[in-house]
Amino acid sequence: MSNSASVLEDLLHTLPDLRSQIYFKPSLTALSHAMEDQVLAGRDRPLVIANFQRERYYRQEANRYLRIAARTDQVYVLAAPETDFKHQSDHYETIAFEPTDGLAQEWHLVVLGTNYASCLICRERQPSATEADIPPTLGLDQGRRFEGIWTFDRQVVCTAAQLLLDRILQYRPELATKIATVQQTFFPQTTTGFQGVDPGPFAERLVTYLQAGQYKLLKAYRSISMQEQKERLVNSIMIAVRRSLNPDDILSVAVQELGQALQASRCLIYRCKETDTQVPIQHEYRQSEVASLVGQTWNLGSNPLFQAVAAHKEQRMVEDASASQWSLPGQPEVTPPAPVQEWGIGAWLMVPVVHQNRLLGMVEVHHCGGAYRWSEASLELIEAIATQIGVALIQAEAYANLEDFNQQLEALDRTRSNLIAITGHELRTPLSTIQVCLESLASEPDMPLELQQVMLKSALSDADRMRKLIQDFLTLSQLESGRVRWHLEPLPIQECVDLALSSLRARQKGTSLPEITTQVPAELPLVNVDGEWVVEVLAKLLDNACKFTDPEGKVLIEAHPNGGQMLEVTVADTGRGIEPNRLEIVFDRFYQEEGALRRSTGGTGLGLAICRQIVLGLGGQIWAESAGKDRGSTFHLTLPISPNDEERTPTPTPTPTQPRKKQRSAKGT
Repeated sequence: MSNSASVLEDLLHTLPDLRSQIYFKPSLTALSHAMEDQVLAGRDRPLVIANFQRERYYRQEANRYLRIAARTDQVYVLAAPETDFKHQSDHYETIAFEPTDGLAQEWHLVVLGTNYASCLICRERQPSATEADIPPTLGLDQGRRFEGIWTFDRQVVCTAAQLLLDRILQYRPELATKIATVQQTFFPQTTTGFQGVDPGPFAERLVTYLQAGQYKLLKAYRSISMQEQKERLVNSIMIAVRRSLNPDDILSVAVQELGQALQASRCLIYRCKETDTQVPIQHEYRQSEVASLVGQTWNLGSNPLFQAVAAHKEQRMVEDASASQWSLPGQPEVTPPAPVQEWGIGAWLMVPVVHQNRLLGMVEVHHCGGAYRWSEASLELIEAIATQIGVALIQAEAYANLEDFNQQLEALDRTRSNLIAITGHELRTPLSTIQVCLESLASEPDMPLELQQVMLKSALSDADRMRKLIQDFLTLSQLESGRVRWHLEPLPIQECVDLALSSLRARQKGTSLPEITTQVPAELPLVNVDGEWVVEVLAKLLDNACKFTDPEGKVLIEAHPNGGQMLEVTVADTGRGIEPNRLEIVFDRFYQEEGALRRSTGGTGLGLAICRQIVLGLGGQIWAESAGKDRGSTFHLTLPISPNDEERTPTPTPTPTQPRKKQRSAKGT
């Protein structure tokens, strides 16, 4: 089936008051993208009809139309098939018309919504004699001219849409029901203009600016013909960056585009640093007759060409790699490395990927047909691509860092939410108790002395509870923000354990505690830590162990070398235990075994989170083990051994009353 009629001619015949004008192909691209962006940015579900002339033009925008199809189910794409384009109903409707159809010479885009409408109906013009001298490499596409209509007038848009829908039905009559729904939905609308705003003045300025720019480009084509190839390669890399900030995706696109542009025997791009001696090859372009290096480990340490490039951060080349000796600028003659013979390299070029004098990677080009000399234009092209790759890699790193920052922000947002919940429970409840006690004492002066003591004790207890909560908030905030200044010094772990036990017994005075046993050998090496913070960790772990263990239970503190440069301390109890699936989350902020708002053991749920931050800040690790509920739990932490004390002669362990060094008071827990 074929129809030689022109949609533009039919439109002008139906609406004789319309006047067509001339558009350059880049102008149509800009206008089309603006119309498509309106669909992507809006909340409406409009009718979208697009004619791309040929399948190859459609393929350039296929991903964009997948995004548009996610916005509306009324999308129709027309093109003359060249490979696999066909009639299909998938994400949107595709209509494959005959190459002899008049649509093959036209470019159409219609967007018809409930509140706005726009259309672009154009037919390509053949170049005149004065236009025939445009350089084909540049002018064939950019200099293409179209005659047609671009408007926001709803009547014109509806007429154009109907003409295109009629043409669609000729090829795909099975869409009649769907198209009838479109007509009932959009064509009765009488709204004109674009959301009540007249776009005419803006559109006229835009078209004038675009047209003037195209005339200037036509005049400059002869002087920038060599720049076009470079710009195309740079643009392809930028497209890869926009589609994905994954460095592998960027390098994969860049190596293929550069290798094809240079018609190189082999092109490699890989990430590396000055100090690297080996790198794996993952991204390669090669001609079919050349052996592939993908999967190979590329030796850089013995490669004098790489060493010269890394030292000077400038490109280096060997035009005859098969020579018995290489003469590189700034260094004596050297023997060619083994890869020259192994991989048949006749000429070798290396260009560094540098950002702010930091080597990020390398671009290698091999010529495998004997000696070869690269042209100045080729060298400039490779330098430009290497610069662009460097920018792309830095952007990828920045994006990765941004993702880390976003995760931190999400964590902060969760903290804020938890803070609100905890504050509502942990601060409001004790404040209410304190207020009731103080009001009772103030309003009843004849209250019995015993009852007054009860009221004061309750108020003081809840005030202390509030103080601990606020102090834990401030401590955790200081640790997570990195504002802590660690005062590291060699200390015996026994001293820290004794201070933690003293702090626990002072705070739990008058309370029945489980049996606490310590097994800390005197011959243990000193640990290089901030004693004040280690006491804080041990005090919190002991407090947790006693809190979740009955007075009849037991708590054991042990210490022993953990191999290497670490000393391991464990705090084990016979108490409530931890479910295996919760051994990691117990260190999360605000975690509570019973839930933050319905617990019977008190606390803020910040203790173990504080312990983790302290231990990690000191260079150690902390983790929990438990056989399950009511089967006890064991908390392990490792601390770095003092570098000069790994084989320390056993010395008497100082007691809390006679410390080896000046004691530091433990922070409040």
